[in-house]
Amino acid sequence: MVTPASPSRRQLLTGAAASVVASTAVLASPATAEPRRAAPAPETVPLPNGLRPEGITSGPGTRFYVGSLADGRIVAGDLLTATSSTLLPGATGRALRGLFWDARTNLVWAAGNVGAVGHVWAVDGTTGAVVQDTVVDGAKFLNDLVVDGDTVWVTDSRIVPDRLTKIALTAGGAPTGAAPTFLPLGGAWPQGDGAAVNANGIRVLPDGSLVLNNSRVGGLWQVDLATGEASEIPVSGGPGITGGDGLVLDGHTLYNVRGSGQAEVSVLELVPVGSAWAARWRGARTDETLDVPSTATLAGGWLWAVNARFGVPSPETATYWVTRLPAR
Repeated sequence: MVTPASPSRRQLLTGAAASVVASTAVLASPATAEPRRAAPAPETVPLPNGLRPEGITSGPGTRFYVGSLADGRIVAGDLLTATSSTLLPGATGRALRGLFWDARTNLVWAAGNVGAVGHVWAVDGTTGAVVQDTVVDGAKFLNDLVVDGDTVWVTDSRIVPDRLTKIALTAGGAPTGAAPTFLPLGGAWPQGDGAAVNANGIRVLPDGSLVLNNSRVGGLWQVDLATGEASEIPVSGGPGITGGDGLVLDGHTLYNVRGSGQAEVSVLELVPVGSAWAARWRGARTDETLDVPSTATLAGGWLWAVNARFGVPSPETATYWVTRLPAR
């Protein structure tokens, strides 16, 4: 948790959320060239008041989707025009966390819960129709997810012992309706205590293994999909990965939301070392409009981080937004 936004920041975002303003994003490592882009981009994209956003994904182009912790709705819009509307209406007791858009099917996969029951939904990215609703028996806190070929992998941040949820797809990415299965996490993986958030962000590494954030003890972790055995990915340079929420992977560049600070996105370069991986610190993206970001997405040549604002007073009426950051 962090302290609420200062009055000056609140005035900036409340008074100018719908307008295009100049970027103040900076990089905590040596400057690099800004990305080429076809059109000006807003510094922030407003979200509905009281939304309590957590997950963000995007595609095609600069279309984006954000899920709600408050009522499980999904809002969708365009990052360049800074507009959005409801795609999936909210429902009592539903909360959404991780989202992932699959270009093959135009499905937005969402992890969360209804009351105490864990669910993973497949939502049509155009109509908002729920194509599949998978109930995950025994789930405690389904958090983030990634689509990898014929599988959706989902982290459960409070399950003991730790495991990944596996949902089968067809070769083309369509839901099969099969019941979920599970992959226990072992090896050097730090087992959770059932209370603190443990396994969190998840992405697929270039060799087909998975990379996970561990929000409780920090660090990055590589998981073998055949065995569930995990090993820590050593990180050289920088302050170290002390926590972290969502992950974004672009080739060998890994963006780790709050990897080393409450108001930044850490940037790491992944380097293969035999069958394993190492990471090199390449700085951090930050901006005065970042207020406890949770997840991020790449679109239109930019990195976009959704501000969850955990700890803000009156979250049910608070303002929320997406912040634009340089990707390169």
